[in-house]
Amino acid sequence: MPPDPPALIRQWLDHRDETAARALIDHLYPLVTRIVRRHVTGRENPEDLAQETFARLFNQLSRYDPAQPLENWSARLTLNVCRNHWRHQSRRPELHWEDLNPVEQNLAEHAWNADQPLPSSTNEDAHALLLKVLQTLPADDRLVLTLLHLDEKTTDQIAALTGWSRTLVKVRAYRARAKLRAALTRLKP
Repeated sequence: MPPDPPALIRQWLDHRDETAARALIDHLYPLVTRIVRRHVTGRENPEDLAQETFARLFNQLSRYDPAQPLENWSARLTLNVCRNHWRHQSRRPELHWEDLNPVEQNLAEHAWNADQPLPSSTNEDAHALLLKVLQTLPADDRLVLTLLHLDEKTTDQIAALTGWSRTLVKVRAYRARAKLRAALTRLKP
């Protein structure tokens, strides 16, 4: 029988029922880990951020509005945990030409010179380069580009997930793409 999230939430809030808490975690774990894995890099441990998300979820569960889907509220909370994690990193790493492998260097050169033929590489190589360059961006820029281009969310979906207006999403995406281009340009040897 599928879990009844509102009943589980009530059990947790009223009685601190550990069984209800475990059932909520089991219900939301696939959603939370999928979002976290899409928004962390190789240096970060997705399980730590998932655990932090669940700690915040249970801390803020009394604020949850049962009229809204629990999954949407949890997704927004998870994105905020990821964004806050990026924001609180001591510094954004600088990316240098030497940090790129030869395939990534070739892809970066192509990005500067659109008249060159596209190098023979895989999507994984392009994705790896993109993740490296995204790490150098501020948290909100990284978030909007990841949601828009990697997760293929619409501006309306991003607005719902982040709490930003649709116009703000578009403006942030535009400015973030400009910062991404500038970060790629700074890589030039």
